[in-house]
Amino acid sequence: MSQEIIDNEQKDFTKNWVNSSRFLFYLTVLCFIAFVAGCSFRIYNQRYKGKPDVDVQSSSKYKPEYK
Repeated sequence: MSQEIIDNEQKDFTKNWVNSSRFLFYLTVLCFIAFVAGCSFRIYNQRYKGKPDVDVQSSSKYKPEYK
């Protein structure tokens, strides 16, 4: 009877600090990796895609061209 109680206490998350700390450590690492991957994906989607093709008046260029 007492052996069953000890086994249940060994398996309980709140009673066994070794298993609970290991679980919390891996959960923290997983959350951190998910956060970094999510931020990297968001930055990649909003990256600078190059110079846009903008029409500039010829009189406002660095070397203006007048008619």
